[in-house]
Amino acid sequence: MTANALSPEAARTYELDRRHVFHSWSAQSTVDPMVITRAEGCYVWDGAGNRLLDFSSQLVNTNLGHQHPRVVEAIAEQARRLATVAPQHANDQRGEAARLIAERTPGDLDRVFFTNGGADANEHAVRMARLSTGRPKVLTRYRSYHGGTQTAINLTGDPRRWANDSGTAGVVHFFGPYRYRSHFHAETEQQECERALEHLAQVIELEGPRTIAAVLLEAIPGTAGIMVPPPGYLAGVRELCDRHGIVLIMDEVMTGFGRTGAWFVSGDEGVVPDLLTFAKGVNSGYVPLGGVAISEHIAAHFAERPYPGGLTYSGHPLACAAAVASITAMEDEGVVGNARRIGAEVLGPELAKLAARHPSVGEVRGRGVFWAVELATAAADVMPDLVGTAKRLGLLPFTNANRIHVVPPCTITEAEARDGLALLDQVLDRADELVAR
Repeated sequence: MTANALSPEAARTYELDRRHVFHSWSAQSTVDPMVITRAEGCYVWDGAGNRLLDFSSQLVNTNLGHQHPRVVEAIAEQARRLATVAPQHANDQRGEAARLIAERTPGDLDRVFFTNGGADANEHAVRMARLSTGRPKVLTRYRSYHGGTQTAINLTGDPRRWANDSGTAGVVHFFGPYRYRSHFHAETEQQECERALEHLAQVIELEGPRTIAAVLLEAIPGTAGIMVPPPGYLAGVRELCDRHGIVLIMDEVMTGFGRTGAWFVSGDEGVVPDLLTFAKGVNSGYVPLGGVAISEHIAAHFAERPYPGGLTYSGHPLACAAAVASITAMEDEGVVGNARRIGAEVLGPELAKLAARHPSVGEVRGRGVFWAVELATAAADVMPDLVGTAKRLGLLPFTNANRIHVVPPCTITEAEARDGLALLDQVLDRADELVAR
């Protein structure tokens, strides 16, 4: 960021950040963070006073948008009444948040273990699966992301795993369905589904079913590419797990709470996992919160034996108050339905038109307010230029590898979505120029 374009207050913020803050996933000498001074609804303002339409939902978590008044007030009221409490004590907001979550998860996932975010939710789900089965291995797909803690990063399938991969975590990776760049040479969605399931069945047989505690899947892989599974794939994985007594863990950290136009993808697909992990959209990230929704038979394993795990801030009252307010607001304001409608009537059709118009675009795919625009070239070196172009136009994108993800808040209006797509059209004009070189 150009420091002399900033207000004095923003310049001071930038200076302190660069002097003292150690950034994630970054070479520290190259970090150039954008200063954000305020936010409201689907917009943020940078340190120079420019307004940007947030097509990133930050890290795909502000499902209710920024500064939702009901959530902000719930946090403030809870802070005045009971700012913190240890997890061994019951409190009203934790119990109510658990009830509201359990009512929306599929099947019998009626118990909730609260964590601080998605990574530790996946850590604890895997621990529960291993303890309840007595088996060591966990299968996860390539092109996945499950978090940055030690177990979660080893569970991750994409290259961010490599620098931390110990090779001793008991994790085996497999290929999931992704027809655009199919590992299975499939010509149809049905072929991709069948061949992906055949591949997973073979991996299970070769690894030894009795050694496998769990299959951990993102319901729709998020950061790795928003590859929507073909019809029948999730149900097929459920059947394979049932056949071999393997725990199915569904990672809905990114997809949950309205992001795809449903409360949860697994419920939308009629699939009930044994464990379901969540975070992000549960309270739009206003206060860190994640968790594991637990089926009856997994919970029963720990009925008479202690579960060996916990966190100081598990079910923190400020975070749970935010969750209660968020879920209630989403219900009252029809937010989940809005996300589904915007995806079906605006984002899906208009992104298809952009793909047809821009030779740089290889494929668009998604559901609800959860879409990826994948460039035809696999090279990611054009992305910094495209991000800079987007920001100058007033659009804040989410990008990874050779993809621009279209992931605005679930509250976005049709007019705002169309404004963002018009800006994206201009960004793709630039992509056409760069890719053609």
